[in-house]
Amino acid sequence: MAGDQHSDGAAGGGRTLADRLAAAGVSDRAEPWDAWLQLRAAEGNRATVIDLYELVAASQDLAAHELPAATRLSLARQAMAQTWPGFAVTEGSERPRVPLVVTGYDPAWPQTYERWRQRVAAALGRTAIRIEHVGSTSVPGLAAKPIVDIQVSVADLGGEPRYVPPLQAIGLPYEVHVHVCAAGGQWEHDHLLFRDYLRAHPAACLRYAEAKRAAARRWSDDGWAYTDAKTGVILDVLKQAEDWAVVTGWAPP
Repeated sequence: MAGDQHSDGAAGGGRTLADRLAAAGVSDRAEPWDAWLQLRAAEGNRATVIDLYELVAASQDLAAHELPAATRLSLARQAMAQTWPGFAVTEGSERPRVPLVVTGYDPAWPQTYERWRQRVAAALGRTAIRIEHVGSTSVPGLAAKPIVDIQVSVADLGGEPRYVPPLQAIGLPYEVHVHVCAAGGQWEHDHLLFRDYLRAHPAACLRYAEAKRAAARRWSDDGWAYTDAKTGVILDVLKQAEDWAVVTGWAPP
Protein backbone atom coordinates (compact mmCIF):
# COMPACT_ATOMS: atom_id res chain seq x y z
CA MET A 1 0.00 0.00 0.00
CA ALA A 2 1.39 3.41 -0.93
CA GLY A 3 2.82 5.33 1.97
CA ASP A 4 2.39 8.89 0.73
CA GLN A 5 -1.30 9.35 1.47
CA HIS A 6 -2.22 12.92 2.19
CA SER A 7 -5.08 14.42 4.14
CA ASP A 8 -6.96 17.70 3.95
CA GLY A 9 -6.54 17.86 7.72
CA ALA A 10 -10.24 18.38 8.46
CA ALA A 11 -10.94 15.28 10.50
CA GLY A 12 -7.36 14.21 11.13
CA GLY A 13 -6.28 17.27 13.06
CA GLY A 14 -3.91 18.46 10.32
CA ARG A 15 -1.87 15.25 10.20
CA THR A 16 -1.32 13.30 7.00
CA LEU A 17 -3.15 10.03 6.59
CA ALA A 18 0.21 8.22 6.61
CA ASP A 19 1.03 9.77 9.99
CA ARG A 20 -2.36 8.81 11.39
CA LEU A 21 -2.01 5.23 10.16
CA ALA A 22 1.43 4.96 11.74
CA ALA A 23 0.11 6.38 15.04
CA ALA A 24 -2.68 3.80 14.95
CA GLY A 25 -0.16 1.00 14.44
CA VAL A 26 -1.49 0.09 10.99
CA SER A 27 0.92 -1.90 8.85
CA ASP A 28 1.76 -0.38 5.48
CA ARG A 29 1.01 -3.81 4.04
CA ALA A 30 -2.57 -3.87 5.31
CA GLU A 31 -5.36 -4.04 2.76
CA PRO A 32 -7.31 -0.76 2.46
CA TRP A 33 -10.46 -1.97 4.22
CA ASP A 34 -8.53 -3.57 7.08
CA ALA A 35 -6.38 -0.47 7.42
CA TRP A 36 -9.47 1.73 7.61
CA LEU A 37 -11.08 -0.48 10.25
CA GLN A 38 -7.92 -0.27 12.36
CA LEU A 39 -7.79 3.50 11.89
CA ARG A 40 -11.42 3.77 12.95
CA ALA A 41 -10.75 1.63 16.02
CA ALA A 42 -8.02 4.11 17.00
CA GLU A 43 -9.71 7.39 16.04
CA GLY A 44 -13.44 6.70 16.21
CA ASN A 45 -15.56 9.04 14.10
CA ARG A 46 -12.53 11.05 13.00
CA ALA A 47 -11.76 8.21 10.61
CA THR A 48 -13.95 9.11 7.65
CA VAL A 49 -15.07 7.66 4.36
CA ILE A 50 -12.61 10.04 2.67
CA ASP A 51 -9.80 8.19 4.47
CA LEU A 52 -11.15 4.96 3.00
CA TYR A 53 -11.25 6.56 -0.45
CA GLU A 54 -7.61 7.63 -0.06
CA LEU A 55 -6.53 4.14 1.02
CA VAL A 56 -8.22 2.50 -1.95
CA ALA A 57 -7.08 5.19 -4.37
CA ALA A 58 -3.44 4.98 -3.20
CA SER A 59 -3.37 1.27 -4.01
CA GLN A 60 -4.30 2.26 -7.60
CA ASP A 61 -1.99 5.31 -7.80
CA LEU A 62 -4.98 7.65 -7.87
CA ALA A 63 -6.13 10.60 -5.81
CA ALA A 64 -9.25 10.00 -3.73
CA HIS A 65 -11.49 12.15 -5.93
CA GLU A 66 -10.27 10.29 -9.03
CA LEU A 67 -11.94 7.06 -7.98
CA PRO A 68 -14.99 6.30 -10.14
CA ALA A 69 -18.24 7.57 -8.63
CA ALA A 70 -19.65 4.03 -8.46
CA THR A 71 -16.60 2.85 -6.52
CA ARG A 72 -16.90 5.73 -4.07
CA LEU A 73 -20.60 5.04 -3.54
CA SER A 74 -19.92 1.37 -2.83
CA LEU A 75 -17.16 2.25 -0.36
CA ALA A 76 -19.35 4.84 1.35
CA ARG A 77 -22.15 2.35 1.88
CA GLN A 78 -19.67 -0.19 3.23
CA ALA A 79 -18.25 2.39 5.62
CA MET A 80 -21.69 3.59 6.73
CA ALA A 81 -22.49 0.12 8.05
CA GLN A 82 -19.59 0.61 10.47
CA THR A 83 -20.19 4.28 11.21
CA TRP A 84 -23.93 4.01 11.89
CA PRO A 85 -24.95 0.37 12.48
CA GLY A 86 -28.51 -0.12 11.31
CA PHE A 87 -28.40 2.97 9.07
CA ALA A 88 -30.47 2.56 5.93
CA VAL A 89 -31.70 4.66 3.02
CA THR A 90 -35.33 3.99 2.22
CA GLU A 91 -35.77 2.50 -1.25
CA GLY A 92 -36.71 5.16 -3.73
CA SER A 93 -35.45 8.04 -1.59
CA GLU A 94 -31.99 8.31 -3.17
CA ARG A 95 -31.45 11.77 -4.62
CA PRO A 96 -30.49 12.30 -8.26
CA ARG A 97 -26.80 12.88 -8.89
CA VAL A 98 -26.56 16.65 -9.23
CA PRO A 99 -23.70 18.89 -8.11
CA LEU A 100 -23.91 19.87 -4.45
CA VAL A 101 -24.38 23.59 -3.94
CA VAL A 102 -24.11 25.54 -0.69
CA THR A 103 -26.19 28.71 -0.83
CA GLY A 104 -26.77 31.67 1.44
CA TYR A 105 -29.45 31.39 4.09
CA ASP A 106 -33.02 31.51 2.76
CA PRO A 107 -35.63 32.98 5.15
CA ALA A 108 -38.22 30.73 3.50
CA TRP A 109 -36.65 27.55 4.90
CA PRO A 110 -38.51 27.69 8.25
CA GLN A 111 -41.81 28.00 6.38
CA THR A 112 -40.91 25.04 4.19
CA TYR A 113 -40.13 23.06 7.34
CA GLU A 114 -43.42 24.00 9.03
CA ARG A 115 -45.43 23.09 5.95
CA TRP A 116 -43.86 19.64 5.80
CA ARG A 117 -43.85 19.18 9.57
CA GLN A 118 -47.63 19.38 9.48
CA ARG A 119 -47.82 16.78 6.71
CA VAL A 120 -45.39 14.44 8.48
CA ALA A 121 -47.26 14.82 11.76
CA ALA A 122 -50.59 14.07 10.10
CA ALA A 123 -49.14 11.02 8.35
CA LEU A 124 -47.43 9.50 11.39
CA GLY A 125 -49.76 10.47 14.21
CA ARG A 126 -48.56 9.16 17.58
CA THR A 127 -45.73 7.21 15.95
CA ALA A 128 -43.80 10.50 15.79
CA ILE A 129 -42.77 11.31 19.35
CA ARG A 130 -40.85 14.40 18.26
CA ILE A 131 -40.53 16.28 14.96
CA GLU A 132 -37.75 18.87 14.71
CA HIS A 133 -36.15 21.11 12.12
CA VAL A 134 -32.45 20.18 12.15
CA GLY A 135 -29.43 20.68 9.92
CA SER A 136 -28.08 23.91 8.53
CA THR A 137 -31.41 25.23 7.22
CA SER A 138 -32.61 25.31 10.85
CA VAL A 139 -29.92 27.84 11.87
CA PRO A 140 -30.78 31.44 10.93
CA GLY A 141 -28.06 33.02 8.81
CA LEU A 142 -26.16 29.81 8.11
CA ALA A 143 -25.25 28.87 4.54
CA ALA A 144 -26.64 25.48 3.55
CA LYS A 145 -27.60 23.10 0.81
CA PRO A 146 -31.18 24.07 -0.13
CA ILE A 147 -32.61 20.91 1.42
CA VAL A 148 -34.68 21.13 4.61
CA ASP A 149 -33.82 18.40 7.11
CA ILE A 150 -36.65 17.11 9.30
CA GLN A 151 -35.81 14.80 12.19
CA VAL A 152 -38.54 12.43 13.36
CA SER A 153 -38.03 10.57 16.63
CA VAL A 154 -39.85 7.28 17.14
CA ALA A 155 -40.03 4.84 20.02
CA ASP A 156 -39.05 1.79 17.95
CA LEU A 157 -36.67 2.41 15.08
CA GLY A 158 -37.09 -1.19 14.02
CA GLY A 159 -40.82 -0.75 13.51
CA GLU A 160 -40.47 0.50 9.94
CA PRO A 161 -44.00 -0.50 8.84
CA ARG A 162 -45.31 2.18 11.19
CA TYR A 163 -43.39 5.04 9.59
CA VAL A 164 -41.87 4.13 6.21
CA PRO A 165 -45.10 3.58 4.22
CA PRO A 166 -46.82 6.71 5.63
CA LEU A 167 -43.79 8.85 4.77
CA GLN A 168 -43.61 7.39 1.28
CA ALA A 169 -47.31 8.07 0.81
CA ILE A 170 -47.03 11.84 1.34
CA GLY A 171 -44.58 12.16 -1.55
CA LEU A 172 -41.62 13.92 0.01
CA PRO A 173 -39.87 16.17 -2.56
CA TYR A 174 -36.15 16.53 -3.03
CA GLU A 175 -36.22 19.83 -1.17
CA VAL A 176 -37.00 17.92 2.04
CA HIS A 177 -35.01 15.16 3.73
CA VAL A 178 -36.59 13.21 6.59
CA HIS A 179 -34.35 11.45 9.11
CA VAL A 180 -35.98 8.92 11.43
CA CYS A 181 -34.13 8.23 14.66
CA ALA A 182 -34.69 6.61 18.05
CA ALA A 183 -36.27 8.90 20.65
CA GLY A 184 -33.76 9.62 23.40
CA GLY A 185 -30.86 8.23 21.37
CA GLN A 186 -27.46 9.71 20.58
CA TRP A 187 -28.38 10.69 17.02
CA GLU A 188 -31.35 12.71 18.26
CA HIS A 189 -29.33 14.32 21.05
CA ASP A 190 -26.36 15.30 18.90
CA HIS A 191 -28.40 16.87 16.11
CA LEU A 192 -30.51 18.95 18.48
CA LEU A 193 -27.52 20.05 20.55
CA PHE A 194 -25.49 20.95 17.44
CA ARG A 195 -28.38 23.01 16.09
CA ASP A 196 -29.01 24.88 19.33
CA TYR A 197 -25.33 25.58 19.92
CA LEU A 198 -24.90 27.02 16.43
CA ARG A 199 -27.98 29.19 16.90
CA ALA A 200 -26.38 30.69 20.00
CA HIS A 201 -22.76 31.02 18.80
CA PRO A 202 -22.10 33.06 15.62
CA ALA A 203 -18.36 32.29 15.58
CA ALA A 204 -19.00 28.53 15.53
CA CYS A 205 -21.64 29.11 12.88
CA LEU A 206 -19.13 30.97 10.69
CA ARG A 207 -16.51 28.25 11.13
CA TYR A 208 -19.02 25.60 10.12
CA ALA A 209 -20.14 27.61 7.07
CA GLU A 210 -16.53 27.84 5.89
CA ALA A 211 -16.12 24.07 6.28
CA LYS A 212 -19.30 23.49 4.29
CA ARG A 213 -18.18 25.67 1.41
CA ALA A 214 -14.76 24.01 1.30
CA ALA A 215 -16.37 20.56 1.32
CA ALA A 216 -18.72 21.54 -1.51
CA ARG A 217 -15.85 22.81 -3.63
CA ARG A 218 -13.94 19.53 -3.27
CA TRP A 219 -16.79 17.02 -3.19
CA SER A 220 -19.64 18.54 -5.19
CA ASP A 221 -20.30 15.17 -6.84
CA ASP A 222 -20.24 13.04 -3.68
CA GLY A 223 -22.74 13.56 -0.87
CA TRP A 224 -21.09 11.06 1.46
CA ALA A 225 -17.67 12.67 1.14
CA TYR A 226 -19.18 16.16 1.41
CA THR A 227 -20.68 15.17 4.75
CA ASP A 228 -17.54 13.47 6.04
CA ALA A 229 -15.27 16.32 4.95
CA LYS A 230 -16.94 18.38 7.69
CA THR A 231 -16.36 15.74 10.39
CA GLY A 232 -13.43 17.39 12.13
CA VAL A 233 -15.24 20.71 12.51
CA ILE A 234 -18.48 19.01 13.58
CA LEU A 235 -16.74 16.96 16.27
CA ASP A 236 -14.87 20.02 17.55
CA VAL A 237 -18.08 22.05 17.71
CA LEU A 238 -19.96 19.20 19.36
CA LYS A 239 -17.30 19.02 22.07
CA GLN A 240 -17.74 22.74 22.72
CA ALA A 241 -21.50 22.25 22.65
CA GLU A 242 -21.37 19.49 25.26
CA ASP A 243 -19.41 21.77 27.59
CA TRP A 244 -21.92 24.55 26.93
CA ALA A 245 -24.80 22.19 27.68
CA VAL A 246 -23.32 21.36 31.08
CA VAL A 247 -22.81 25.02 31.96
CA THR A 248 -26.23 26.18 30.75
CA GLY A 249 -28.26 23.12 31.68
CA TRP A 250 -29.30 22.62 28.06
CA ALA A 251 -31.66 19.74 27.38
CA PRO A 252 -33.52 18.74 24.20
CA PRO A 253 -36.56 21.03 23.82
